[in-house]
Amino acid sequence: MHGKKYNLITILGPTASGKTTVAAKVASVLDGEIISADSRQVYRGMDLGTGKDYADYVVDGKAVPYHLIDIVDAGYEYNVYEYQKDFLRVFAEITAKGKLPVMCGGSGLYLEAILKNYKLIQVPVNEPLRKNLDVKSLDELTEILKTYKNYLHNQTDIENAKRAVRAIEIEEYYLTHPEIDTGMPDIRSLVVGVKFDRLSRRRRITSRLQQRLKDRMLDEVQHLLDSGLTPDQLTYYGLEYKYMTQYLTGKLSYQEMFEGLNVAIHQFAKRQMTWFRRMEKQGTEIHWLDGYMPLDEKVEKILEWYSEK
Repeated sequence: MHGKKYNLITILGPTASGKTTVAAKVASVLDGEIISADSRQVYRGMDLGTGKDYADYVVDGKAVPYHLIDIVDAGYEYNVYEYQKDFLRVFAEITAKGKLPVMCGGSGLYLEAILKNYKLIQVPVNEPLRKNLDVKSLDELTEILKTYKNYLHNQTDIENAKRAVRAIEIEEYYLTHPEIDTGMPDIRSLVVGVKFDRLSRRRRITSRLQQRLKDRMLDEVQHLLDSGLTPDQLTYYGLEYKYMTQYLTGKLSYQEMFEGLNVAIHQFAKRQMTWFRRMEKQGTEIHWLDGYMPLDEKVEKILEWYSEK
């Protein structure tokens, strides 16, 4: 099989960092297959808006196999629990073939669910607990949640009272069921990050947005609306889908849509980098590569790290 120290290579980075190109090349050289870690690329029919650059998976004329892209219909609300389950199935299939899994993406929660072996299971509803928590404010719920774990790894847990109650319910279940085993295999991953300096990242994001609009990204969103998805369902997916739906339903002018979306993507990339830095602070070693480094040099560096004993 492959190097003993690692049984997975993870390539992460903010949006528009070129991480997919790097992952595909690495997978091609090491006879590997890619497992996407992108919370929106799982949806069929949401291609340009989620940045599915299918051409990136063809290296030197040969298609590199990829997984967990286009696996559910738009309109469905896929979650991190399902992702972890799907990842484990695909990881087992790839390793059983004697190939190397290469995880690639920018969705911090999905990446950490694998790298940190989160115990994710479908926790049942606890009615008595919900009744007790029902009278509490969001601040009070946040304090209760902090008694289970010092750091809230997912800030969306405290976006509203309903989410906070569910998060407490999950933590309480884990506490009272210590025997739970998610069946996670021993995952030892080399983690590599690709990033550009802030100004370059901003330039790349704006330029990519302009290109996608030229490539008729608005038509994609219109098609989803025509196929029966409601504006609310599409807005749920955020960023491109939120702003373009608002434009197509007459709530924003084209200029407002473009400027608002451009700023939102910059902010999103910034949040991704903040997440990755927090991962490092909490013990995940990320080997960073400068985005401007030529592709072959990037791959060479990754192979060097990968073969270290």
